[in-house]
Amino acid sequence: MSIDGLRSGLAANLATITGLRTAAEVPDNPNPPIAVVALRTIEYDGAFRKGLAVYTFTVTVIVSRVDERGAQRRLNDYCDNDGSSSVKTAIESDKSLGGAAFDCRVVSMDNIGALQLNDATYLAAEFTVTAYAS
Repeated sequence: MSIDGLRSGLAANLATITGLRTAAEVPDNPNPPIAVVALRTIEYDGAFRKGLAVYTFTVTVIVSRVDERGAQRRLNDYCDNDGSSSVKTAIESDKSLGGAAFDCRVVSMDNIGALQLNDATYLAAEFTVTAYAS
């Protein structure tokens, strides 16, 4: 199982949300609305003979701030615990991430607020995702 496979699996699951672009790698110029997958940490040796590693990812969902209330509503939909726009529901729709993981889960939504990129201000939410793989 590979880090690229885990990232691609997360991006593929997120792509099931209508209208949300996805990036398995951090793009130079994100085009909102977009979910960006970034590796945060790896905990090795969870089982003998490298049988388990715990991968923690940050999924940042970025939306345009052209209309602040509309942007906040879109982020609220992405942050919902369930529903067709829920990041949690989309990621956990295939917990094997296309066969790259034993299991995965969205642990939390850690931060919501303004994000400055390339002289533009966006609204963003950060989700923590844990994946278990060898």
